[in-house]
Amino acid sequence: MTPTDIVKRPAGRWLAGTGPVSDVALSTRVRLARNLADLPFPSRLNAAGAEEAVSRVKSALPARTEDPAGAPKTASPEGLPGKLQLYRLSAFTPLERLALVEKHLISPQHARRESGAAVVLSDDESVSIMVNEEDHLRIQCLVSGLELEEAWQLACRVDDLLERKLDYAFDPQLGYLTACPSNTGTGMRASVMVHLPALVMTHQHGAIFNALAKVGVVVRGLYGEGTEASGNIFQVSNQTTLGQPEQEVLSHLMGVSMQVIEHERAARERLFREHPDLVEDRVWRAYGILTSARSISSQEAMSLLSDLRLGIDLRVIPHVEARVFNELLVQISPAHLQVVEGRDLETGQRDIRRAALIRQRIKGGEARRLDVKP
Repeated sequence: MTPTDIVKRPAGRWLAGTGPVSDVALSTRVRLARNLADLPFPSRLNAAGAEEAVSRVKSALPARTEDPAGAPKTASPEGLPGKLQLYRLSAFTPLERLALVEKHLISPQHARRESGAAVVLSDDESVSIMVNEEDHLRIQCLVSGLELEEAWQLACRVDDLLERKLDYAFDPQLGYLTACPSNTGTGMRASVMVHLPALVMTHQHGAIFNALAKVGVVVRGLYGEGTEASGNIFQVSNQTTLGQPEQEVLSHLMGVSMQVIEHERAARERLFREHPDLVEDRVWRAYGILTSARSISSQEAMSLLSDLRLGIDLRVIPHVEARVFNELLVQISPAHLQVVEGRDLETGQRDIRRAALIRQRIKGGEARRLDVKP
């Protein structure tokens, strides 16, 4: 599979919208930071050292296995979700690397690297390993809905698989050693991507986010640290990695996430109970524009899609699939649009292509729910 194929292939399993409390929790991610014991951190690595790190990670991956008929197996013997394949970032164009960021497979920081950097991906994109980002390895596992335990178990399986052949930098007292001291210890960051339109509409989100900061939980934007929220989507994640066992961190984040989810659900119920006409008007206006517009910017599309998803969850618009909203979060992004189109597009051209894609996807989602041909 070529790098372009990776970017163009259908959205990963984590966007299915089928996990627990997926009306608010879109996805869950667990990330483990690991470093090789005998190499400097990536910021201090020379070109030869960076290539050595990539080579070691590639050698630690399991070989692809085949069944007796010669067809590739869909799952590895280690219980992983299919084949793990390493791709050098130098094989991707700058636009394709940005599209990987939009798919949440690499970070914006990693996308800026080329020489001596790589990414390991599973077939269904539930596993993504950044090689030579801030740390030698950033193991990411993404699942649908609020599934912290499932994401954690998957991350542990990947981590154990690699540790069989890789010697990690580890201190008996401090734990896993990382480039940034805030990640030292477990090296684990867990996050839940949540859709909070009602809390934003009722201006409650600011106070809730401030309260979360006091209990060791941080709220970030759509693409993580240093990014802004878009479409009323936020990432809620743990702040502490040192001195707390992983299960304790996960349990705390689960409890906090459920509180945020209940606040959002209560705000939706109150809004719809007290102002049904205003909510329905907002939702149907969004639906009308999204299904009729011939040109739409990324920012406007995200805002209107957020309103549409609220209408789906409130059953105001029951004939559109929630998965359509999830997948459009990636598909309407600037770089992804251009990679799929196969050429650079000016802003106006992207807006036209984005509007056409949204119309197509919403109509297609309606057809499947109504069991008729589009």
